Amino acid sequence: MTDTTNTSPFSEEMEMIRTQIRRFIDTEVVPNGDSWEEAGMIPRETLRRMGELGFFGMRYGAEHGGAELDTMASVVLAEEVGRSTFGGFSAAVLVHTDMASPHLQNAGTPEQIARWMPALNSGEHICAVAVTEPGAGSDVAGMRTRAVKDGSDWVLNGTKMFITNGVHANIYFVGAKTDPDAKGSRGITMFAIEKGTPGFSVGRALNKTGWLCSDTAELILEDVRVPAENILGEVNRGFYSVMKNFQNERTVLGAMAVAEAQKALDLTLEYVRDRKAFGGVLWDKQALRLRLADCQTRIEAGRQLVYHAARLDCAGRDCVREVSMVKAYCGELVNSVLYDCVQFHGGMGYMRETPVERMSRDARVQAIGGGATEVMLEEVAKRM
Repeated sequence: MTDTTNTSPFSEEMEMIRTQIRRFIDTEVVPNGDSWEEAGMIPRETLRRMGELGFFGMRYGAEHGGAELDTMASVVLAEEVGRSTFGGFSAAVLVHTDMASPHLQNAGTPEQIARWMPALNSGEHICAVAVTEPGAGSDVAGMRTRAVKDGSDWVLNGTKMFITNGVHANIYFVGAKTDPDAKGSRGITMFAIEKGTPGFSVGRALNKTGWLCSDTAELILEDVRVPAENILGEVNRGFYSVMKNFQNERTVLGAMAVAEAQKALDLTLEYVRDRKAFGGVLWDKQALRLRLADCQTRIEAGRQLVYHAARLDCAGRDCVREVSMVKAYCGELVNSVLYDCVQFHGGMGYMRETPVERMSRDARVQAIGGGATEVMLEEVAKRM
């Protein structure tokens, strides 16, 4: 495996946390991931154990079981779950820690945070964020789910689609249009909805090409009555809450993608240095070596871009431009690297028993989910 410790931007504390996470991944995830893929879900006990070890609450307050660390902690977690080779596991964990729960931390009242955050940090409960709809993915402003005020409550109707952790979550942070006359991004509000709320249900578990061990769902809201005390943040200001978390979310997705690309390349290097063909090992073929060297170069460029964006976020800087670059570049990078890794495995790269085959399927969505490449590049273009 490539040694990058000499260029590490992480503190000694962060590297100790990395070692703990890596040990858990190697002992608890890698040996069991294939069975989770078959089952289409990750055992709750595994997720609960991650919470008990402190991996879920690294960014949150100590009073609720957190460690009060910064964006670099999220990057470490994303890198280590990314190298597991099981993209579905990575997605389930990172949605919980860095895409859904930040809505509670960033917009929740002290009472809301005290009510829900301890169970999220401990792994007792898992959360999901439900913004995407059949006709509104990267275009959040196109949301059609409606929330109508009725007395002191709000009544929600609509459908959410492609929701990671959607089947098995305990609490959902749901976006809905509360001002139907507002244009574009205005008039959206975020609500916290607990599993079991009347009218709120899983329409169906979705059958995906990859990320098989993460549950992904269609959610149905039919006259779901939500008390005003479950509103996250200000009414009609939910779009800005979603946008605020994109800096962290897209940095984390980039870190995950780079780690997946690096792990796939490491596996491929092991393979080509052992595989014999045409009187020698594949590594002896210059054309192949140069392609792999190019992969490593681009992976390192992606890694440094992620670290740069994370540092800006830690400093409280507006880094929409940089995180959009991260998401666009790293989402395409992991797909490109996995293409080469499958190619250099030959026929074995097309076999389900080979990790790079699974990783190539898992990688495809990285250029789509969390902001499609084209949308990300448009964000960059706006700031040029």
